[in-house]
Amino acid sequence: MDGRVKDGARDGADNAAGEDSRWAAVKARDKAADGQFYYAVRSTGVYCRPSCGARTPLRENVAFYASGIDAEAAGFRACLRCKPDQPPLALRQAAIVARACRLIDAAEDEPDLDSLADASGMSRFHFHRVFKAHMGITPKAYAAARRHARLQEELEEGAGVTEAMYAAGFNSSGRFYAAAPAVLGMTPGAFRAGGRGAVIRFAIGSSSLGAVLVAATNVGICAILLGDDAGILLEDLQRRFPRAELTGALPDFDALVGRVIALIDRPAAAADPLPLDLRGTAFQQRVWAALRAIPPGRTVSYAELARIVGAPRGARAVAGACAANPLAVVIPCHRVVRQDGDLSGYRWGVERKAALLEREAKEN
Repeated sequence: MDGRVKDGARDGADNAAGEDSRWAAVKARDKAADGQFYYAVRSTGVYCRPSCGARTPLRENVAFYASGIDAEAAGFRACLRCKPDQPPLALRQAAIVARACRLIDAAEDEPDLDSLADASGMSRFHFHRVFKAHMGITPKAYAAARRHARLQEELEEGAGVTEAMYAAGFNSSGRFYAAAPAVLGMTPGAFRAGGRGAVIRFAIGSSSLGAVLVAATNVGICAILLGDDAGILLEDLQRRFPRAELTGALPDFDALVGRVIALIDRPAAAADPLPLDLRGTAFQQRVWAALRAIPPGRTVSYAELARIVGAPRGARAVAGACAANPLAVVIPCHRVVRQDGDLSGYRWGVERKAALLEREAKEN
């Protein structure tokens, strides 16, 4: 009997502690608690998510339920503000953004912002803000990136330059030829020929992190690749530009390679910025620019970097841009870690990432 009384008292204390933590989440409008429980307000007859923005009710009027179905079974109706009977707001918005992306992908001509907003059931301003929050770029920048991707696909599949131009959605040859070099890194004809006619100088050196391949166009460095096997690095470069003219290092290029190796060995000792030939989507360019602003000795999480580039929900997209980084160390994606501090993946090996962070920490 005494044992049952003690067990009952302990269960009661546990329930009280659980309700206290739930009430704290309601007062804090904690989004992390959404889906874990729901709270109902006796005075209004509605039930809500913990993060609901409605005025906080009196504690004595609140009851907690494990699910919305339980709350409705008890006679409560769904709040019209937080819509607890529907998927979470983030998922609803993600679905709207995905639908807008499909509309942009399928359209022959770039849809205007008003038509996309109308299709989403949002105002022009609200749709623009939601799209940018989820994708990290504006609808216009997304449409441009998709147009550029279609251009590359058409040329790689053997389409003529004029055919590729119209298939990609360029309605004017002036716009097409103005945009193409920044996207392709060369003329459309040269890209279609797998880089034929483009001259890319390269050299393979040795650094404290192993072999390093440095390649550059006449604009600047287009690739810095790290690895254990120089032959594999060269094969990687050849795959990128199968018909480009790859030429060995000249004396002035050796000096450029030396600057790259010095940066790898002593990241904090970098002096003048290196000339770069960076090609990527608008979002990738933003992420890479933000990476270069992170000082040696400091790390950020993918979520922090997403907030820096204006895409607070875009941590996964940010990770993708880091993985697409063609310039090891110069664009310091090694300074991005997981939320818990784990080094996570690194295109050139987690061991190299750890070594870079360790030497940067010592220099600072």
